Amino acid sequence: MTLTVIGAGFGRTGTKSLKDALEQLGLGPCYHMIEVLQNPGFAEHWLRADAGAAMDWDAVFGGYASTTDWPACDHWRALADHYPDAKVILTTRDPEGWFASTQNTIFSSLNTRLAGDGSAIGQLMRGIGARHFGGAFDDRARCIAAFQRHNDAVRRGIAPDRLLEFDVREGWERLCRFLRVAVPATAFPSTNTTEEFRASVAQRLAGLRRGALEVPPK
Repeated sequence: MTLTVIGAGFGRTGTKSLKDALEQLGLGPCYHMIEVLQNPGFAEHWLRADAGAAMDWDAVFGGYASTTDWPACDHWRALADHYPDAKVILTTRDPEGWFASTQNTIFSSLNTRLAGDGSAIGQLMRGIGARHFGGAFDDRARCIAAFQRHNDAVRRGIAPDRLLEFDVREGWERLCRFLRVAVPATAFPSTNTTEEFRASVAQRLAGLRRGALEVPPK
């Protein structure tokens, strides 16, 4: 299996909805940050990639046909070079709406607690924040500038006939035309809302607390 679709958009641009859509279209499994959270060993791959190591991308994406979200979107250029036949989708949204969404989800204090430990996942999350935003998750101007800078780089770096700039609110039509697949009869997925995200993070934090309580004293 090889990647056929590379999602280059930042988190909170509908990347989970796109993941679900691609899988519904038969272009999955789709790799997303959720895969890393569910498989902590995956984070080690991305720490090496972030450090500039030579990567065996086929091993990293073994069993996956597409990818969206962080951490892969930070390596869109390397992935586009390695998989020259893959199409690239840049999920976008209004920058102000994107920033507001981050403040209630991935950049909220609730989520940044998950990045506060010494685990590989924590290191990965802190690295993403430092690289793009200088760790200043609540700095509106800085975050929006990074968001726009990333999107502009993708627009410049990918040939127009290979790139789809896509707002998930558009639904199926343009996406399916770009991917040359039939339009499903079902509604386009809308998942990982702010409420769903916060409930999921709270559940993971509760699990971490339970795990800490279960560690026997030395």
